[in-house]
Amino acid sequence: MRSIWRTLNPRLARDIALVCLADGVVGLSYGAIIVGGGLSWWVPVLLSIVVFAGASQFLFVGIVVAGGSPIAAMIAGVLVNTRHVAFGLAVGDEIGSGWRRWPGSHLMTDENVAFAIGQDDPRQRRAAYWACGIGIFICWNLGTLLGSAVGSVITDTDVFGLDAAFPAVLLALVLPALRDRSTRTAALVGAVVALASTPFLPAGLPVLFALVGLLFYRVPALEPAR
Repeated sequence: MRSIWRTLNPRLARDIALVCLADGVVGLSYGAIIVGGGLSWWVPVLLSIVVFAGASQFLFVGIVVAGGSPIAAMIAGVLVNTRHVAFGLAVGDEIGSGWRRWPGSHLMTDENVAFAIGQDDPRQRRAAYWACGIGIFICWNLGTLLGSAVGSVITDTDVFGLDAAFPAVLLALVLPALRDRSTRTAALVGAVVALASTPFLPAGLPVLFALVGLLFYRVPALEPAR
């Protein structure tokens, strides 16, 4: 882990640290929401360790707390996480091979994928992926544990605006990539498709349909080897 942080340039390391801190705050909100909704404290803690996917976890507990079937909640969570298939194709080299595939895949999040693909140097890409993934895993789980402990006190996290932290972090990560015209077009198409389908489809499916935007993404041509 120390060698990973040494590889990162100071600005990138700072940005990753801030994202990890923000995710810890979201994890606190997540733990507080679940316990405040009447579930036991160990439920969010276990889900954060085993599942480790914020959007799926929020969706799962939201359906369960609202009285929905745990099986339906699980299916919805899986649907939301199918976007990781595309992520895996994008950062397969950064994850590595052999035994690293297992922990590397488990640590895959929107944030560390965004950081990885935003770097030009292969060493920086790999370091950004692992540093952000490990950092978020630690901060998210610590935040979830703390949120579970104080959930009986903070029963309405919306009052503190904690629910807005997660989308704000993702937006901050996406904005630099939108300088590229092809990426901007793909993102715009995906956003339009997701917004148009949200009123008509179950939770999780609009995100999948947004992947249609990838059809409008043009992969940059590789420079010939010298």
